[in-house]
Amino acid sequence: MKRNWFDIKVLVLGFSRSGISAAKYLINKGADCYITEKSAMKDKDAQLVKELNSLGIKTEFMGHSQDFIEGAQLAITSPGIAPHSEIINRLKEENIPIISEVELAYLETVTPFIAITGTNGKTTTTSLCSHILSTKYKAPSCGNIGIPPTSLLEDNNDYLVVELSSYQIEYSPSFKAQIAMFLNFTPDHLDWHGGLENYFISKSKIFRSPQTPAFSIFNALDERVFEFSKTTESENFYFGKELDKNCCYESNGAIFYKRNNLPEKIIELQDVPLVGEHNYQNVMAAIIAAKIIGLENEEIRSAIMSFHAVEHRCEFVKTINGISFYNDSKATNPEAAIVAIRSFGGKKVSLIAGGRDKMTGLDEFCQSIKECISDVILIGEAADRFDAALKSKGYNNIHRAASLENAIDKSIELNNEICLLSPACASFDMFDNYETRGEVFKNYVSTKV
Repeated sequence: MKRNWFDIKVLVLGFSRSGISAAKYLINKGADCYITEKSAMKDKDAQLVKELNSLGIKTEFMGHSQDFIEGAQLAITSPGIAPHSEIINRLKEENIPIISEVELAYLETVTPFIAITGTNGKTTTTSLCSHILSTKYKAPSCGNIGIPPTSLLEDNNDYLVVELSSYQIEYSPSFKAQIAMFLNFTPDHLDWHGGLENYFISKSKIFRSPQTPAFSIFNALDERVFEFSKTTESENFYFGKELDKNCCYESNGAIFYKRNNLPEKIIELQDVPLVGEHNYQNVMAAIIAAKIIGLENEEIRSAIMSFHAVEHRCEFVKTINGISFYNDSKATNPEAAIVAIRSFGGKKVSLIAGGRDKMTGLDEFCQSIKECISDVILIGEAADRFDAALKSKGYNNIHRAASLENAIDKSIELNNEICLLSPACASFDMFDNYETRGEVFKNYVSTKV
């Protein structure tokens, strides 16, 4: 049920896309909106700040001032603000409720949500699910994918397909999806959550009572996720392995779906326009959602065939003199890089890796490189640790590059069949974000003949 926002003071934490969208939505509903940002204002944001102020939204940078906090009846936090941060503690001390922008959207609409979470593959699965459903319904993708759901509330959608990070779930206490997917679970964001168990609790919260969805979709090949699924109360579906019922799996070069005991062939693997076993799993998860909603098999198959890889996720860029270049800049942890590393089935691959080190374990990452990668080109702050870890495992085909452009040049010199940018690291030592890193990769490759 929509709330009466007239004269309600709302504090928005962080000058982010989601926070700005929430403020714009609420100011139109009569709320009194304040955006507080810890960092200094960037030159590129000056015009946007002017626009927000003209709407009646107050803004401050180098905050958070007591004037902005005092009297606030609700706080909406940007995803990156950790639950143990000073501002969160201050708000808790003053008993100001704190929610996410996703939670706000949920409270303000009756449109059903399809929620997708997990450590890796969320963006591709969210985009694909939206793409398939949009053949028959109005079902835009939103959330952590970069489109705030509050920006879509006036559009009369049939479904909202929302990518949910653990950050967003943490601050969404009543959010309840119609369909929720748990794609996989590997260590990430441990500093933010304060440990692995807290990270899992955040991820799994939307599958537990009182937030239990009508339908849950789980990865049958992920042991932690599979075991957790046995404790849930929704109607469960599984992907990755054939079970007696409610599953989607790969067999004899095709993907099948089974709700009761009768398998239905959905698509041949050769017709799936995405690379790698991990992407087949993403496709299976999206197929289950589409079948639950009621799409026909041929509708699903045609939609999958017309789908293009999401930008910065194992994205094909160009072939130069027989070398195919792939941009997987979104692989900001070793687990995400591993799925890309294992995607090219016996071809000779040059891997560009490195960046700002998340200091997670490298054993499986190094083993995957030993099995699948011809040469590694290291860049960024993590280069020394990655170099030492690889050599300790007996892998020595290692090269160093001072920049991403130099690494691309080296890959051309090595002349392997594939050049894969899959950094296994954050980008902040050399770039503003992973998107900028991916754009630099694509732009430089495009200058090559």
